Amino acid sequence: MNEKSCKFCSNRSSASNFLNDKELKMLEESCVDVQFQKGDVIFRQNALSSNIIFVKSGLVKIHITGPEREQILKIIKGPIYLGIPTTLGDKVNHYSATALMETRVCFISLDSFKDFIASNSDFAYEIITELCKNELGHFDHCVNQVQKQSQGRIAEALCFFAEDIFDEPNFSLPLSRQEFGDLTGNSRESVSRILANLNSDGVISLNGKNIQILNMERLKSIRKNG
Repeated sequence: MNEKSCKFCSNRSSASNFLNDKELKMLEESCVDVQFQKGDVIFRQNALSSNIIFVKSGLVKIHITGPEREQILKIIKGPIYLGIPTTLGDKVNHYSATALMETRVCFISLDSFKDFIASNSDFAYEIITELCKNELGHFDHCVNQVQKQSQGRIAEALCFFAEDIFDEPNFSLPLSRQEFGDLTGNSRESVSRILANLNSDGVISLNGKNIQILNMERLKSIRKNG
């Protein structure tokens, strides 16, 4: 663990830009910077929630254990707040968060965070805006999970990794085939079959976890019509 100056942090949130020097000092004194390695659990489902979590850098999967299987709700990339609805809305985590690569996280005192919301309207507005964007994104994800077929859901996930996570068409998939299935609502066998079909059709080039998107327009068409 190591503490860093919040005022000069290059990965600070957009909301923290509205904190004055005194408030930034309060934030610095009420948070702890922790580094997680791939596979480390940041917090667990059904455990007590007592901190606001800010992912400074890295990649995290948000997952929940249901009646029959685990479901990956989403993949997030820092910098981003994590777990605000759970921490403010309840005392128990409703899902788990696990690092998919080396990830740095700030654990922020809940009391301090509430003070900022109560006393700084600009800070509160930015937090609300982020929560609203996340909710709208979740709506789209739910509709796609229900109404798209397996190939469309996998195409959507590949586009998401290329455009939103890695910002390039060549990347190493940070999930196992089972985890990719948990993210897209497919079985491991279906994931392997569809990826192999996309590879043979020249849409992607597949080498283990290494994926190169060869025909983005075709992949987007599958995403749209799948």
